[in-house]
Amino acid sequence: MKKAAAANAKQPAAARKSASAKKTAPARKSASAKKTAPARKSASAKKTVPVKKQAPAKKPVVAPKKAAAAVEGVAPAKTVAAQPPRGESRTALVRRARRIDRELAEVYPYAHPELDFENPFQLVVATVLSAQTTDLRVNQTTPALFAKYPTPEDLAAANPEEVEEILRPTGFFRAKTKSVIGLSKVLAEDFGGEVPGRLEDLVKLPGVGRKTAFVVLGNAFGRPGITVDTHFQRLVRRWRWTEATDPDKIEAAVGALFPKSDWTDLSHHVIWHGRRICHARKPACGACPVAPLCPAYGEGETDPEKAEKLLKYEKGGFPGQRLNPPRSYLEAGGKPAPPLGAG
Repeated sequence: MKKAAAANAKQPAAARKSASAKKTAPARKSASAKKTAPARKSASAKKTVPVKKQAPAKKPVVAPKKAAAAVEGVAPAKTVAAQPPRGESRTALVRRARRIDRELAEVYPYAHPELDFENPFQLVVATVLSAQTTDLRVNQTTPALFAKYPTPEDLAAANPEEVEEILRPTGFFRAKTKSVIGLSKVLAEDFGGEVPGRLEDLVKLPGVGRKTAFVVLGNAFGRPGITVDTHFQRLVRRWRWTEATDPDKIEAAVGALFPKSDWTDLSHHVIWHGRRICHARKPACGACPVAPLCPAYGEGETDPEKAEKLLKYEKGGFPGQRLNPPRSYLEAGGKPAPPLGAG
């Protein structure tokens, strides 16, 4: 009986031992699973890390945001190819800007102010009238004005209604009449009927700002100045000469890239290029002589044949803006503009 009881006592112990073994085995298994799970997770994490790091390496292939904004509708590859190196140095910018001007000087060796004038008084009046209209329209209008009022004293004493009627074709004729009569009075009363040759005096005349003053100084007195009109502003931003939008800041930024002696001719080159090839809405990129130097290449038509059809004035075989252009322009193949009412 005692032996049987002992045997029976031993059996539950073995059973208990196997039962505990069964219970602990899964526990160990789950423990090892818990240990191996993070290992697998970290291994997979390590595998995915290089994939994430590889993504930025492909980004330089895509055009930068600024370039894409400036060149809408153009394939990124073309934009990247035409864009100057990132972080263009000051020296590189100066060299590129001056090279553009040299190229334009070869294309427009006959560039000149596109307003007809015979003396400083006619030039300052014509420049004031050119606001919000074309030089062509001004040139077609001023012959009648100067025939009737040849001097500041004459225009100062003019009947405003009669002047308005002459200036009507230029638009904003009432405001312009007030300006040209007003500046004529100041010239007659304060400057002895002569146009002053100093910037600080010119900007005191009604309707005369820095832009007008520099046109007069550069072309009537031979004193260097930068003319920041709408064409000039558009092109220097396309060329990344400056990011500024304020005319005075543009004048200062561009002036720092060139010798002062180049300022007047530079203005002519840029303005002529803006009127003939680098238009506001449809630039003729495919016919542009400075395309390899232009960050905005591709903003307009790049096909040479299609671009050729966008050219204006003498580049497109059409008359220029002056009725009486310089001989150098005529000898280069330019055509004078027709008078008001002709054709």
